[in-house]
Amino acid sequence: MEKKSKILIVDDTVDTVELLKKRLRFEGYDTAEAYDGEEGLKQVAEYNPDLIILDVLMPKLDGYEVCQRLKSYENTKYIPVLMLTARSGIEDKVKGLDIGADHYLAKPFDYKELSARVRSLVATKAAREKLVEEEKSKALERMMEEVEHEIRNPLTSIGGFARRVYEKLPEGDPNTKYMEMIINEVARLEDMIKELLELKTAAISYRELTNINDVIMEALKLSEEDFKDRGIEVKTELGDNLPLISIDQEQMKTAFANLIRNSIEAMQDTLKILKITSRISDGRMEIQVSDTGKGIPKDKIKNIFDPFFTSKTRGPGVGLTFTLKIIQEHSGAVSVESEPGKGTMFAIRLPLKRV
Repeated sequence: MEKKSKILIVDDTVDTVELLKKRLRFEGYDTAEAYDGEEGLKQVAEYNPDLIILDVLMPKLDGYEVCQRLKSYENTKYIPVLMLTARSGIEDKVKGLDIGADHYLAKPFDYKELSARVRSLVATKAAREKLVEEEKSKALERMMEEVEHEIRNPLTSIGGFARRVYEKLPEGDPNTKYMEMIINEVARLEDMIKELLELKTAAISYRELTNINDVIMEALKLSEEDFKDRGIEVKTELGDNLPLISIDQEQMKTAFANLIRNSIEAMQDTLKILKITSRISDGRMEIQVSDTGKGIPKDKIKNIFDPFFTSKTRGPGVGLTFTLKIIQEHSGAVSVESEPGKGTMFAIRLPLKRV
């Protein structure tokens, strides 16, 4: 299923909430609701909406205060807010807009107008997020150029000289452990640079009609030893008679392998189950990779595809960034659902026809 835009309705009038919830869900949105300002702020943190429909006159915290707080926090300032109020005066409207509301409708409102405003604000947010991702991609490419020219060669020299010194140290020399640390850290940095350079060439691909299940099984083979060593149970539910799709087999295998390695690193407890499924869903090929690992906190999910993002379950790297870039280059999408203590599920959706 395609990801639905999420709308949070914050209004102390039950009839208004029920009306909006019913009509917005009919239009294909996902909704959540809150009936006062404090509950609304709590729901924003838990639900992470794409749009907030916010009443002004509410108990505990009024809509003005809620909007002002949302627009002052870095992680919520860009969520569009559509304010509703029984007050139709110009001063009230100006006040709402001054504190950061993106639009303002007076009650009783015309639902057709509200619906149009919702579509516009959701589309604007999506366009902004796309622009941010494009800017991130350009910044990453510039950084890769700098890494290749300014860091790769000196790092190679440091590693080479360190190994020469290490080999000449007499047995029992107290400096041995320090040289080993230098060599290991240089090797780690060299691996990261290698990943960056692979990212640079991700857009260059050779596509051919491929059975996605074959690619999944090849990716699983790359981690067979880890499955045995760590006692991980692998479950596959691969669809029968799936149509061939046009992909770069090696790149897609790398994308799947990165998700699998991410799941392996996340599973530290007794129950270790990796599950991979493939199927047709809503006219697209869908592959899900799920685990019983530690999970990812909600406030960190949005950062996991950023290069060198570090979590408690995995060190810095660009594996997930590489995966996202590959899927996007294939006109696909990646989504993630996670619950701390229970596990994580990545869903990849690819077009059946070449785009």
